[in-house]
Amino acid sequence: MRFKPDELTPNAWAMKAGVNRTVWADMRRHGNPSRRTLEKLLKAADSSLAEFEALRITASESPDAVSRPGLADHRRAAWGGAPLVPLSVFATAMAGEWGNAGDRIELTELRTGELIDRVARPASLADDGSAYAITMAGESMFPRFRSGRRLAVSAKAPIAAGDDVMVKLNTEAGAATVHVLIKELVRRSSTCVQLRQFNPDLTFQVPTAEIASIERVLGELI
Repeated sequence: MRFKPDELTPNAWAMKAGVNRTVWADMRRHGNPSRRTLEKLLKAADSSLAEFEALRITASESPDAVSRPGLADHRRAAWGGAPLVPLSVFATAMAGEWGNAGDRIELTELRTGELIDRVARPASLADDGSAYAITMAGESMFPRFRSGRRLAVSAKAPIAAGDDVMVKLNTEAGAATVHVLIKELVRRSSTCVQLRQFNPDLTFQVPTAEIASIERVLGELI
């Protein structure tokens, strides 16, 4: 409800989003709505899933976060603090396929040494110095992430099964270009990480020995 537009009642908000007005009762009985429903509600509130996730992370890390303004709090006073440092946007490009030829597992090239832009930092990422942004390359995560859209990424955010992640593969120390897999995390073990991409719909495993790090993809930035 911290995202609810001031001018709308909860029912009006649901109607504007194109979801059933019973969504609030359903949430009270069954917990969080589906990702699609959540995205519709956030879009109608001029927000995004990235903002929602960033606020949730802040709340989980800080006991008094309930009283603190989050990223999606568009209405906080202009004198409430110094301007936030923008998020750096690093270059990305298609990098062919990972694994065996014909596996159709889309690989992305992240050029950490090539800063192409800066974008407004969500307020809930104000204390996350690890956060940055990239541009989604390719269609492997469509419809969740669309090609050309900016994604917020954090190395600080906790990661659990079902989260979207960026798996950075091993490369030479200090290399400015890293090959990454932007996928959904299915599960982790001591020997491998199981990932899923949506287009085409594939589930596959990456040996832990081939992974340099795993970072959380918070979602699309508006």
